[in-house]
Amino acid sequence: MSKETKAQRVERIKKDKDGLDVLQDIYRYAKTEEEIDPEDIDRFKWYGLYTQNRNLQDEDDSTLYFMLRVKLPEAKLNLKGLEAVADISRKYARATADFTTRQDIQFHFITIKDLPAIFARLKEVNLSTVFASGDVPRNVVTCPVNGIDKEQICDVNALAQDINRYFDKNAELSNLPRKYKVGVSGCSKHCISHEIQDLSFNAIKTETGEILFCVNVGGGLASNKRIASHIGYVTASQVLPIVKAVTQIYKEYGNRENRRKARLGHLLDLWGVEKFIEILHENIDFILQNRELQEYVPYEKREHFGVHESVEDGKSYVGCAIDGGRIGADGLYKLLEILQNNGATTIKATTTQNLVITDVPSSSVNALSKALKEIDIDVNPSPFKARTLSCTGKNFCKYAVSETKDLASRLVAHLQNRFPDFKEPLSFSVNGCSHSCAHPHVVDIGLLGCKVENNRKYVSGFELILGGHLEGDKSNFAKSTGIKFIPEDACQIVENIIESYLNSHYKNFHDYATGKIYG
Repeated sequence: MSKETKAQRVERIKKDKDGLDVLQDIYRYAKTEEEIDPEDIDRFKWYGLYTQNRNLQDEDDSTLYFMLRVKLPEAKLNLKGLEAVADISRKYARATADFTTRQDIQFHFITIKDLPAIFARLKEVNLSTVFASGDVPRNVVTCPVNGIDKEQICDVNALAQDINRYFDKNAELSNLPRKYKVGVSGCSKHCISHEIQDLSFNAIKTETGEILFCVNVGGGLASNKRIASHIGYVTASQVLPIVKAVTQIYKEYGNRENRRKARLGHLLDLWGVEKFIEILHENIDFILQNRELQEYVPYEKREHFGVHESVEDGKSYVGCAIDGGRIGADGLYKLLEILQNNGATTIKATTTQNLVITDVPSSSVNALSKALKEIDIDVNPSPFKARTLSCTGKNFCKYAVSETKDLASRLVAHLQNRFPDFKEPLSFSVNGCSHSCAHPHVVDIGLLGCKVENNRKYVSGFELILGGHLEGDKSNFAKSTGIKFIPEDACQIVENIIESYLNSHYKNFHDYATGKIYG
């Protein structure tokens, strides 16, 4: 009998037992502490769990540790939710906690025996890990200042809730070909990066004042490195029917024979956009509207940092940058205390691993901003700290070949010190492998984890890629420079690139990066 392929194994595991049904096993394993079936470990993903790298584990420690990802619906954490995730971080996760690019929060060093208590604590504050990973619809991303931004095109909170309700614990959607990522936004800055979502909706206001949503499908990174295709416009009432139809098409026709060809974008490539639209129209009772494609804000300007007056009288929202998403238990508790001391109640995570405090009394913004600065959360961040993404990295991720979080912090500190007067918005990514979790292919300067030769040995290192950009149909992916280096050289390598740009004739870094590729 021939050996199962990876895709065959995953499909068999899902058919043998639905991922949603593994919860009872999680509780059983937690109680009995018996050895966990490897196939159940795969199913644990449906509850946000991944086994983690042993890189930071003591040699004599045989414990099976997990990373746990918690979804933040509409990206939101209120005071009780913030306290809950801080408690989980301190009590069960060795004080680890990171914000992700999908507006989730994740922990490390989680043990199976602690999961019942963790799940109970999350339930108290209406948070969940269900469908935080696995071959399912992931957390629906949306603009963190939705509903409070005076410049927004429209409020999409009701739409985001409708989509989340449709996806939430939906057993009919618990066996998709691969992960599936949806976003909806009424943001005038297009901050959800629709170009790399499987399915997305961006609001526009027509000449007559009507609100429509631009529909894009098939975006992604890593093995599905593809800018999403624009397929038309719909009204607000048509958004959920489109979500349902596209999801069902993906479930039925997505590739289940090759995991590397199983995303929605691969189906678009196989069929072509015209056929996809034709199949979609067979599954809905309306026709997508054709109209001129709207202009999009460039990636480097899609941010909400600083203090902004809210639509709510007497309130402001405050956009903040943290180092590569890493906040930890101390940061969470201190953030909670700052909110409480200054009359604020809610934060929202961003798709760039940062956060927005949504309801600060305007009279308190100066005190709050000062207190945040004291814990290294910046309201007016440097161009280097503002847009630096970093993935989980080698310390915890089994796929990573290079460490990321510490390097990202060192890189930011180095560049801030070396170029204190630099003002141009730049984006960075420190990514530990080729899977693109930190979006290295869409930023100005990407560090892509790989093995490099050093002193006749292959060691952890990075490849430098430059010139990634998101701006609708003007988007492009970063290109390789051919430069590979060990982590210890990373700060100097990036410094040299910026120095070279400053001494060039280019007016902006993107033109420099795409016009002068090193090699």
